[in-house]
Amino acid sequence: MKKSNSLSYLTNGLLKENPVLRLVLGTCPTLAVTTAAINGIGMGLAATAVLVCSNVVISLLRNVIPDKVRIPAFITIIAGFVSVVQLLVKAFLPAIDKALGIYLPLIVVNCIILARAEMFASKNKVLPSALDGIGMGLGFTATLTLMGLIRELFGAGSIFGLTVTAKFIDPMIVFLLPPGGFFVFGVLVAVSNAIAKKQGKKPVEHTGCANCPSRAACDRYNGEEAAAE
Repeated sequence: MKKSNSLSYLTNGLLKENPVLRLVLGTCPTLAVTTAAINGIGMGLAATAVLVCSNVVISLLRNVIPDKVRIPAFITIIAGFVSVVQLLVKAFLPAIDKALGIYLPLIVVNCIILARAEMFASKNKVLPSALDGIGMGLGFTATLTLMGLIRELFGAGSIFGLTVTAKFIDPMIVFLLPPGGFFVFGVLVAVSNAIAKKQGKKPVEHTGCANCPSRAACDRYNGEEAAAE
């Protein structure tokens, strides 16, 4: 594997194919847990650990898993690693576990992880799959942390729990509420689109299934299910 290719696997997820800002995946935890920067880091690193480990295992088993049951197999592998991560967080980081709540076990159905499993890990060797997982995970973590920093700064006047602006500016609680989350998310997507447009890349035009990289796989799987019935 060429060095340039290795570097591209790591950097794609940061901006060019950022899973949140460019592919618009994983928006549920993105909007829900980013009321504080530390929450963004916690969720991002947990998802990264699951993403890397599941990518490696799925890549190793790519020639073993039957095509017709690949989606259930991928979810089973992902769920196993999510359980391990959840137990570790509960044991060593109880405050983070409490802050993330139900969204930690819901990493199992995070479409970023399933999309990378279907679109990349199941078609590539172990090292590229691991690097792809790291790159996408870092992009996810960076986005969540940035959103958390903005919302915590304007909503609570603090950064990582340390008071910054509360003495000079009254905190705007709306930034800690769902409308504030959507506003910050929209601004960051707009900035990402502006940067992409300046670089000659196509900006995000659709969200949800229409923009999901695993849409074709889901359509094929649903078609197989319908045919079986």
